[in-house]
Amino acid sequence: MSKRVMIIGAIEAGKSSLVRALFNDEQPARKTQALEYRDWVIDTPGEYSENPMFYRTLMATSLEAGIVVMVQDATRERNYFPPGFSQGFPQECIGVITKIDHPDADLQRAEAYLRQSLGDADIFRTSSHTGDGVPELRAFLQKIIQK
Repeated sequence: MSKRVMIIGAIEAGKSSLVRALFNDEQPARKTQALEYRDWVIDTPGEYSENPMFYRTLMATSLEAGIVVMVQDATRERNYFPPGFSQGFPQECIGVITKIDHPDADLQRAEAYLRQSLGDADIFRTSSHTGDGVPELRAFLQKIIQK
């Protein structure tokens, strides 16, 4: 497969848990320390999204991907992506809201944050814990990478 999915987002946004859910891997997630390639996914450290010094690395790595997935934790009270951030990538970007099952989840706020950075791109709502939304996201992503 030549196309991959690059997953970006803040520290503890649920990126690695999402990757494990996409692969039906029930092992607990661990902190991503460097770019991790797993089959058709590139998992990025949260520091890359939180620190503008690493934006160039994200842009360069995105050239290996067919799509960029911007992850927003539904419990966060802050957007870690700058406005219009998706426009810096040469390929399609989508949003994924994680932790939708958490008692402190605010789905409207999370979507509003993603809209600031993504515009009108597709946004999926997921829970790696319950599996909600993961099969739909997996099916969407697999269509993209198989084109």
